[in-house]
Amino acid sequence: MPLSPPVPRQLRHQRAIRAVAYEREDGLWDIDACLTDHKPRDVPLAAGVRPNGLPIHELWLRITIDRKLNVVDAEASSDWVPYDGQCQNANPAYRALIGLNLLDNFRREAGRLLAGTAGCTHLTEMLGVLPTAAIQAFVGAVWDTSNGSPGEATGPELGKTAGGNEAAGEKPPFQLGRCHALRFDGEAVKQFYPRWYGHVPRSIARGAETPSVRDSRSPGQEGRADAVSHE
Repeated sequence: MPLSPPVPRQLRHQRAIRAVAYEREDGLWDIDACLTDHKPRDVPLAAGVRPNGLPIHELWLRITIDRKLNVVDAEASSDWVPYDGQCQNANPAYRALIGLNLLDNFRREAGRLLAGTAGCTHLTEMLGVLPTAAIQAFVGAVWDTSNGSPGEATGPELGKTAGGNEAAGEKPPFQLGRCHALRFDGEAVKQFYPRWYGHVPRSIARGAETPSVRDSRSPGQEGRADAVSHE
């Protein structure tokens, strides 16, 4: 359903964030993210006027990951900035991402390493899109999400054939229970993943049995829940 019709208004600023995933010949993957800021007018900056049509920001971030979503390389580039010669000094800080895993509390750990003056505000903002961009790239190419936890892709995603149960050592498809549309008691799961309709994940069941525990998720589970959406 589209947004409601807006009241009369005037464009004042436009920000775009995009992320593109590439599979490399060496078996690794690159995720290239770019943030741009434009204003539809000349903009006075401390260093002078930025003419209409030129970006206020054009910032690039590339991470290289393996098939387990470990960050094995990272680099940043600040092509258009308001403080030329100063903003670029933050770029090397993003090497700190090397060694993190996109499914293991990535946003929290990256924020801890690069928050505030340690990095660039807008480069750091882009980190938030990296886990889901990588996951979407891996679905069907690296992972077969019809069969429990992420693993090597073995064929098409066949939602209605997803089977098994946790008690028998099998797990629900990776994407279930991680967004509103794919909640276990929702119509999408009922239609496309009927075996798992009404399923209560073990972590939820354990939480119900121990109400004194405020949050039964482990740090790893918390990071995975934070990172994933498969709508």
